[in-house]
Amino acid sequence: MPGAYPARDDRTSRQRHAAVPVSPLHGKEQETTSMPQPVPTEPLATALALAASGVPVLPLRAGKMPFGNCPACTRSACGGRPNMLTAGPCECPAPCHGWAAATTDPTEITSPPWALAWRQAVAVAYHPGGAGLTVVDLDNTAAITWARANLPATRTVPTTRGEHWIYRGGMRSSNAIRPGMDIKSWMSYARWLGPGTGTVTVLPEAVRTLAVKEPSAVRPTTVTVPAPAEGGQCRHRTPAYLDRGIAMAEQRITAASEGVHATVYRTFLAVLSAHGRCGCLGEAHIARLFIAAQAKGESARHCTDAWTNARARLGV
Repeated sequence: MPGAYPARDDRTSRQRHAAVPVSPLHGKEQETTSMPQPVPTEPLATALALAASGVPVLPLRAGKMPFGNCPACTRSACGGRPNMLTAGPCECPAPCHGWAAATTDPTEITSPPWALAWRQAVAVAYHPGGAGLTVVDLDNTAAITWARANLPATRTVPTTRGEHWIYRGGMRSSNAIRPGMDIKSWMSYARWLGPGTGTVTVLPEAVRTLAVKEPSAVRPTTVTVPAPAEGGQCRHRTPAYLDRGIAMAEQRITAASEGVHATVYRTFLAVLSAHGRCGCLGEAHIARLFIAAQAKGESARHCTDAWTNARARLGV
């Protein structure tokens, strides 16, 4: 069905918008038709126009970021939504969990739990994968030049620093596939910046190939890591100390606007440097870091690779 999630694996079959209505970006007879021209100064009006065309939307706060989770969903205590990588039971009516909250339901979009977010919203985001689309996010001139030489032409949307190239078809999202280049589709969001120009073409194999990263082996090296204090309890076992450190690590990952893969690795390295030998770090702490990384588009495999490589680097 045009606009539906591609049925590539169990993950996509759990997506929240299993059957997305056809949008003006789909269908041969509408390939050159622009998407609806919503009023740019009204985020809610823009969102409703996009949703009516089958594009799942969510509000963005200052800083071009989704709104934070409600108290019940903080740190994914709710277990997460059913359409997330690790499926959970959350049915929160608020726009929690970033891209996973995106919807085409006008009743939900205009509901009281979303009302406060819309009053504070500065922009609208959409879930490309939910609309059966993939956005190649080109952040600088060099990335645009490379794309023009190596990828088929498609609809383009100007951005603050570069361009969004929009293709028909969904795939796994991936960050930093090349310098200044990210892929936003499943489990990701993109900021709505207008309908763009040009004809939307089918997602080429060249783009899918860009997201295939073989795990890179890291040669183990010995790095000095602080040992527990002698004759006493490890200082890291203070819950407030450890929680503050994990929260700072989550914030660092969430704040990354580019080079997310490298940021995740460096953050894992920093956490393991502080807590890798003393036995303080538990599965729940590691899960929080992985969830933060996956919310930025990293796959579970990439998280595992980054964690393994960081441990190998430190020898822990």
